Amino acid sequence: MQASQINLKHLALSAILALATPTWLVAAEVSVNIAPKSLAQSLKELAQEAKMQLIFASEIVEGKQSQEVSGRMEISEALRRLLEGSGLEGRIEGDTIIIQKISLLNAQTLKAVKVQADSENRSSEKSQSYTMKSMSTATGLGLSARDTPQSVSVMTRQRIEDQGLETLTDVVNNTIGISSRLYDSSRSGFSARGFDIDNIQIDGISKNWSTGWSAGETLMDTAIYDRVEIVRGATGLMSGAGNPSAAVNLVRKHADSKEFTGSVVGGVGSWDDYQGTVDVTTPLNAEGTIRARVVGSYRDKDSFMDLLSEEKSVFYGVVDMDITPLTRLSVGASYQENKPLGSTWGGLPSWYSDGTRTDWDRSKTTAAQWSSWATAHTTYFADLNHRWENDWRMKLALSRTKNEANMKLLYLSGTVDKSTGLGLGASAARYDVLREQDDVVLQVNGPVEILGRTHEIGWGLSHSKQDFKDYSYSGSGAPLVGSFFGWDGSYAEPAWGDRSLSEDYTTKQNALYGVARFSLADSLWLIAGSRLSYWEREGVSWGNGFSYKHNDTLTPYAGLIYDLNDIFSLYVSYTDIFTPQDAQDASGNYLDPITGETYEAGIKGEFFEGKLNAGFTLYRILQDNLAQLVGLNPVTGKSIHEAAKGTKSEGFELDVSGEIGEGWNLFLGYSQIFSTQDANGAEINTQHPKRMAKIFTTYRLPMMEKLTVGGGVNWESRSYALTTNPVTLASEEIAQSSFAVANLMARYEFTKEFSAQLNLNNLFDKKYYTNVGFYDQLAYGAPRNALLTIKYKF
Repeated sequence: MQASQINLKHLALSAILALATPTWLVAAEVSVNIAPKSLAQSLKELAQEAKMQLIFASEIVEGKQSQEVSGRMEISEALRRLLEGSGLEGRIEGDTIIIQKISLLNAQTLKAVKVQADSENRSSEKSQSYTMKSMSTATGLGLSARDTPQSVSVMTRQRIEDQGLETLTDVVNNTIGISSRLYDSSRSGFSARGFDIDNIQIDGISKNWSTGWSAGETLMDTAIYDRVEIVRGATGLMSGAGNPSAAVNLVRKHADSKEFTGSVVGGVGSWDDYQGTVDVTTPLNAEGTIRARVVGSYRDKDSFMDLLSEEKSVFYGVVDMDITPLTRLSVGASYQENKPLGSTWGGLPSWYSDGTRTDWDRSKTTAAQWSSWATAHTTYFADLNHRWENDWRMKLALSRTKNEANMKLLYLSGTVDKSTGLGLGASAARYDVLREQDDVVLQVNGPVEILGRTHEIGWGLSHSKQDFKDYSYSGSGAPLVGSFFGWDGSYAEPAWGDRSLSEDYTTKQNALYGVARFSLADSLWLIAGSRLSYWEREGVSWGNGFSYKHNDTLTPYAGLIYDLNDIFSLYVSYTDIFTPQDAQDASGNYLDPITGETYEAGIKGEFFEGKLNAGFTLYRILQDNLAQLVGLNPVTGKSIHEAAKGTKSEGFELDVSGEIGEGWNLFLGYSQIFSTQDANGAEINTQHPKRMAKIFTTYRLPMMEKLTVGGGVNWESRSYALTTNPVTLASEEIAQSSFAVANLMARYEFTKEFSAQLNLNNLFDKKYYTNVGFYDQLAYGAPRNALLTIKYKF
């Protein structure tokens, strides 16, 4: 539609405002009985039935007739049937139906009328689905999983609730191709394709972080997020730093309902776990064009580990304003505070002093009664989204993030005498960490016609600045530990002295990217783009000044997609790797950035009108300068790394998610890493499994429609770390053999508003390690546990 065609004097506005309804109703079913008549009148009847606004230009519907449409169906399906054969398409945005010509998007490839429901893509809530119709984390273009030439997954709101996934770590543990390793009670490390993940995003904006100075990043609560999108492989086009492992993108909830609606959830679980969440959306004006959403969550729980307890508070608020039917402004803030007591620093000893292996109770801890790793995470954000009538779109995003950590910790190390329990040394430390990051992102994309075909292009600008500070405290000498067999954490807290600044540095990144999706033929697409980055870091580390810059770094991206038919597509893709590192060598110098290439090829399928997605991917990763942990600095306590040259990783991934039958949701995945080697052929990152299989499914029983049952299994292959036997001084493996953890759930809906759900985790009480070899230590996974939640919706 050209600008001249949408002049206001030519617009016929049909404002159907009888009752304002929540946005998610566009995916709900409505009953229609529309007889053959003029298309304009039929569209008005559908809008009235759906209680939505309707916008179209009078000249594009003039003289057109619609066919009969009757029955109960989704609004988008009824709209598709009305427009079939008309040369028009419908778009659903918010509570508005917009009609326009097909040629605006891609008439060559549309075999039938395509109804785009942006409100459905904006949120996974209410869809009751395990998949999404589009994602933008990989390319920024809002493509379906099938049209994205990379391995992608999504953890929808429905699956988060079905499995009772509380934190980002829980989500990662249940995502195929990604493994998690628990370093201690407050820190986890993520890995994909054999490499560590350091790219965590919120609404597509990367948040730089370091596991060593963790400030609650891996503990982010899922209560305030609609879904989590995962792209395996490098994402340098959108994030600047093209890490070859994966990008994890948390997408916030929004105030999409024009009616007062919400839910209250209360829960009780194992180890005195008590929790409650309130989620409320309300209009702030009569028209519902200004809406607010508030989420509050509180949790107080103990742990299967001795001494450990945690109090967590979460708050989130957002206001969404429809400035015009095509312009939306969102402003909001969130806050999460974790207040643990009895926090561990590292894991349990691996060796007895006679050179044999330890085998502790899972409740065993190295924490002191006073030890704590308290964190606070605060964000402020503003997003402006605008769509022009020619289908071009713009998004301007502003974000400020503040992460704080206050740590009082006790570290126990050494070997234990098997008879007396003596032999461990102690080191107490206190640190404060402050990480503040400001981001500005501008993205623009839309369709263009070249040589008679419609393509899509996009470009963007980004600026990021992060200030990092960590402080340490002087302390008194460390008393002897005594027998570890009777350890109860009653270890005297040191008299902390003055606070001193240990590190203070600023990291800046500016970038410009461009991407295009070219329609080469009716069934052949090329996605090509590149990102130009300017990265610098300067400051002081333990009294030594430093400055690093990497300017004019170009990160190319290319992908080719071929549609075999209406269901299956083949794809290949390539992207560069460029990742500045936080890792330091023995002299305190930062390692050079990781560089390399990622190659992918695969096949994807989209079934049942997009309700089920499946993909199979082969990949090959080549990179240099990958950091490998080699020791600990005795003065600063920081990890010492060295760069591995010629690192290679090869493998494949299988991912199936969505609805396979009425009321039957399924997630199924399998991943295998053939090899992860350095230039000498030595295996690296062996502490992460090379093979994983994960499955979870739920089914609403047809004979008992109020009852939904589900379950799943997570399986990992053997993982290990090389360590030194304290007696023989020989190199030996600390290994976790392959294991599986089974989980069950059941939900009963007493009424449409009131339901109860029971989750049972680690059904067979499998004893396993969540980490092996982290400084020659071990950490155990949680024993069998249960959580009962009661939910009321209004």
